[in-house]
Amino acid sequence: MSDTALLSINSLTKAYPGVVANDSVAFKIQPGEVHALLGENGAGKSTLVKMIYGLVRPDSGSMDFMGAPYAPTEPRAARSTGVAMVFQHFSLFEALNVAENIALGMENPPKPRDLAARITEVSEAYGLPLDPDRLVGDLSAGERQRVEIIRCLLQDPKLLIMDEPTSVLTPQEVEILFHTLRKLSAEGTAILYISHKLEEIRTLCDEATVLRLGKVVGTCDPKTTSAAEMAELMVGKSLATPARTDASHGEVIFKVSGLSVEPANPFGTPLRHIGIELRAGEVLGIGGVAGNGQDELLAALSGETPTAPGAVTLMKEPIGHTGPNERRQMGILCGPEERLGHAAAPDMSLVENALLTARHRKSLDRNGFLDWKATRKYAEDVIETYDVRTPGPDNAARSLSGGNLQKFVIGREIMQDPKVLVVNQPTWGVDASAAADIRQAILNLAQQGAGVIVISQDLDELLEVADNFTALNEGRLSNTRPTNGLTMETIGLMLGGAHDMHDAAEAAHV
Repeated sequence: MSDTALLSINSLTKAYPGVVANDSVAFKIQPGEVHALLGENGAGKSTLVKMIYGLVRPDSGSMDFMGAPYAPTEPRAARSTGVAMVFQHFSLFEALNVAENIALGMENPPKPRDLAARITEVSEAYGLPLDPDRLVGDLSAGERQRVEIIRCLLQDPKLLIMDEPTSVLTPQEVEILFHTLRKLSAEGTAILYISHKLEEIRTLCDEATVLRLGKVVGTCDPKTTSAAEMAELMVGKSLATPARTDASHGEVIFKVSGLSVEPANPFGTPLRHIGIELRAGEVLGIGGVAGNGQDELLAALSGETPTAPGAVTLMKEPIGHTGPNERRQMGILCGPEERLGHAAAPDMSLVENALLTARHRKSLDRNGFLDWKATRKYAEDVIETYDVRTPGPDNAARSLSGGNLQKFVIGREIMQDPKVLVVNQPTWGVDASAAADIRQAILNLAQQGAGVIVISQDLDELLEVADNFTALNEGRLSNTRPTNGLTMETIGLMLGGAHDMHDAAEAAHV
């Protein structure tokens, strides 16, 4: 590698009221290097990359880019210097086509015909083929990520920042992405890679800088450092692996038969002939790439979307006609993927958010009056049990980091002792330590006799907690099969639409 660093970060410090997000952070990124940035939720990763990309200004410290002082005041200044970023949550307009979306992210876009030709040329050169005329609303999650990446590559970046880039990809799409990143690295583009998937870090990255509580606590070579060692460096303690017990399952307590639902919006996914049988004590894993009907399925199971009366049954009683509040009282609780706005009201306190879903099951009202003392105690119990990092229960939900809010939301549901729990992306954006705690809580709940449905794009997570697995593709579920013995190759084929298990298994061995 070159002796001259591409980016030097020198004692960067950024503080907010009550917290020091970055405390004298210093490290270097070399040209062509794939450099991992690791840390648990609240470690300061987001603040650091926002300073690099010009979204946040540091309180003190400095940066140098290619040997010259670097202090971007806005993302446009960062891009003009040669820094590009692919965010975890895509910023695309579904009603526009690929070329129109890419043009919106460029300072001086060329003529539409020239831009379309350039998109085709660059996307094919890097193994990420895109049709510039396709509507973004019709693209899969993996294809949408390609749009974001190609938009960055058209700027000819010298440093590409990627935040949780594989969270919406199938195993096959991950391989394609890694091939692209290795090609960019070989051409001299440096990549700053943020991910909670430590085995991916070990596969792809040349060096890792680890943050804890805003400070750099170490660096390592991921290829010679185990995932467990990196996780321990991140959290400062040994991690316990969630423990599953081989328990026999009880009777079918929750059943879905022939469920078909039209989407609520033009870019949603219709559900077609969904069938599920969930037994007491069972964890059913539903895998799928984002945009294949996960939100629609959760809405149908939770009662947010009306269904035919007999399409959903609980303990053999038809409940398809009931709404969310009735299902909660029956013991069907849900944790949606979207934390702010769906799982939690952003501007309400944690106490108020605890009340929103637990009022009936935790008896938080008496004789028509809300019991705020009991509600506060319940919120405090959730915060303590799930190690939610917050100054207190009166803080607004939006003030928490994504991972800490997720811990609160999942804990709030599990501590209501559900008969059936349906969660979508339970550990989305959550660090290794918190993810292990959430997965263990799910296993404990099942061990107590509840049925749990885990909808997730994290295949390692599903293999770790689920007894049985089914894949959701274009609003249809594959046949269910035991997770024991499933290979990533077979699962990848299932996610891509091989609904018949025998066909998927045969294809995996062709």
